[in-house]
Formats: sequence, C-alpha cells, structure tokens
Amino acid sequence: MTHAIQVFAEYLNSKDLKLTKERRAVLQEIFLHPGHLEAEDLAHNLRKKRKRASRATIYRTLDLLVESGIVRKVDLGHEHSHYELELDNPHHEHMICLKCGKVLEFSDKAIERDLNRLCKRSGFEPSSHRFQIFGYCDRCRKAREQAV
Repeated sequence: MTHAIQVFAEYLNSKDLKLTKERRAVLQEIFLHPGHLEAEDLAHNLRKKRKRASRATIYRTLDLLVESGIVRKVDLGHEHSHYELELDNPHHEHMICLKCGKVLEFSDKAIERDLNRLCKRSGFEPSSHRFQIFGYCDRCRKAREQAV
C-alpha cells in the first residue's frame, strides 16, 4: 500500500494535484477490498466508515488511479465499470458468466505469446490489452442443459 500511495502522490504532483484525505481514503478502500469493485461499492464502504468523499470525488479519483496505472478499469458486461488493483499485481484476463456474473481470472503464456506474435507480424506496437471471454460457467451451463 505504501508503494501505491507513493506512486499516486508522484502522479498527482506531476499533474499539480494534491493527495487529499478523500483521495487517500478511496485508494485505501480499494486495497482493503481486493477484487472487482464498483464506484458505488466504494461510496457505500466509505459512508459506512463515516469517511467523506462525494460520488464525484470517487469517480474523479478512480479516473486518476487508472491514469496513474495503479488501478485497472474493467468491463465485466454489467453496463457499468468495475475497478481492480493493477500495480504490483500479475497481468490476467477474465471469463465472465452471462447468467450469474461469476468472474474467473486467468493468465495463459501461450495466449500472450500469440498476441505478441500477431502484433509483431502486423507491425503493431502494443501498450496494453484487455481480454475478456463472455459465456457460461460450469454450473450455469449445466443448469441450462438440464432445462432443455
């Protein structure tokens, strides 16, 4: 967490912004609840702890955390964004169940090699990528098969 605060403070300083207590509270809350969080989750958790941060501040802080590389914005198919820690966490992809919303994280070196090879062959220099597979988890797939 100390490393993230340092990275965030340096990023904010480069933008002539300050690490306010509200921004710090948002970052700390993300660290307390690893996984996929929504902005509304953060607002609710901060309210429960009687920490003051408006929704606008939360959304602006999330944008700054994404820009700084500390947090990654993820589309899990729920028509709103989720956020997860990216700094010091291994790169991974997502499989999302369309029925129950379960999220499975995975990483695969062969896929990464293939993506890099494709980019190289196309003369494309990648800076990042997000890979999501939408479908049905084992439990929901079996329930669908039994219903037929």
